[in-house]
Formats: sequence, structure tokens, C-alpha cells
Amino acid sequence: MAAQKPRTGDGPLEVTKEGRGMVMRLPVEGGGRLVIELSRDEAADLHDTLAETLGQ
Repeated sequence: MAAQKPRTGDGPLEVTKEGRGMVMRLPVEGGGRLVIELSRDEAADLHDTLAETLGQ
């Protein structure tokens, strides 16, 4: 079971390396954050997709 932590506000977008993967904490409308665990390959795919969308 995951540990319960008190909400301390939305906070910024964060990405931290944890173990073999990365954990992205994304602020969401209405409070709190969406936490997503990504592998290195998934993070690279996300990077490529965002770069295409932004036209870079």
C-alpha cells in the first residue's frame, strides 16, 4: 500500500530518477498532482512526441 502524504499544494512539474526509471509529478487542475512512472524508453517517446507537437 502506498504511503499517505498530506497535500502541500500543487507545486511545479517535477521529474526525478528513481531506480531504473523516472517519476513525473504533474500538477492537475483542482489540486494535487498526477504521478506517472516512466521507463527510459517511455520518457524518450514522450520527449519525441512533445517535440513534434511543439514543432521543434
